[in-house]
Amino acid sequence: MPITTTTKKAQSIYLVAFASLIGTTIEWYDFFLYGTAAALVFNRLYFPTFNPLMGTLAAFATYSVGFVARPIGAVVIGHYGDRVGRKSMLILTLLVMGVATFCIGLMPTYATLGPWAAVGLVILRLAQGFGVGGEWGGAVLMAVEHAPERSRGFYGSWPQVGVPAGLLFSTAVFAAFARLPEAKFLSWGWRVPFLLSIVLVGVGLVIRVRLLETPAFMNVKLARQEARRPIVEVFRNHPKELLLGMGVRFAENGAFYIYSVFVLAYATQKVGMTRQAVLNDVLIAAACMIPALLFYGALSDRLGRRPVYLFGACATALFAYPLFWLLATG
Repeated sequence: MPITTTTKKAQSIYLVAFASLIGTTIEWYDFFLYGTAAALVFNRLYFPTFNPLMGTLAAFATYSVGFVARPIGAVVIGHYGDRVGRKSMLILTLLVMGVATFCIGLMPTYATLGPWAAVGLVILRLAQGFGVGGEWGGAVLMAVEHAPERSRGFYGSWPQVGVPAGLLFSTAVFAAFARLPEAKFLSWGWRVPFLLSIVLVGVGLVIRVRLLETPAFMNVKLARQEARRPIVEVFRNHPKELLLGMGVRFAENGAFYIYSVFVLAYATQKVGMTRQAVLNDVLIAAACMIPALLFYGALSDRLGRRPVYLFGACATALFAYPLFWLLATG
């Protein structure tokens, strides 16, 4: 699908970047809601027979199954993204994620279903992980494959901005309902942010349906060169790049979930900070992360990906101990 004018090309890139941002924001809103609820609510509602520490660990265990499902979703959706197209898979992942999150908002607690309530949470969390695993790679591909070669870092950062934007939005909504009296919040207040997801999914679908397929995929489609077994070809032809790509995610991904999820439980239960104060702190951090991502994405177009990434990884390592020293002060 050749694009003939610079204006049309620019407009398509801006639309794709915006659509990728909105779509990933909705997906990560759904994904992070569960983490916030797992840290602050689920131990009391779904594991009330456990002591507070074990209940929190059990809630985090249900949270962790989303990470087990993420690589499965990435492989399956990535496979069909290379066979069928990026756009249709992004619409599918948005639906999977939205429906699972909405159903979590309707899920009975231990008081109604007993241990089966936790089983239901695990199944829905698996669906969430599957959806976000397929979503993230597809959204980045949509942005990068539409972007000019010299600006791929900048435009590739737009889908990633959806991560702190989703964290900001989900934390803000959860914090608003956390102001309710304790009894009302535990009864129905925590459910509302999950139920609101269905509205966001509708908005995301309207935007994503308007997207065009990427030029790179259309060229492959027109030439009838689609990979028959994409995952096999990746392992066979690019094992080094695949392992490096997986490896470099460890530093930022592990640290990010300490900052955004574990810190909620640690600061409230270990340090004794109030729930509202910690949620507000995460809000501020997420807001700071949005311009930082765009800045570093653009910087990587000028300096290269490697030096920008190494700076971030080293800074993260150096800040590990100071972070907990600061938290310990309350």
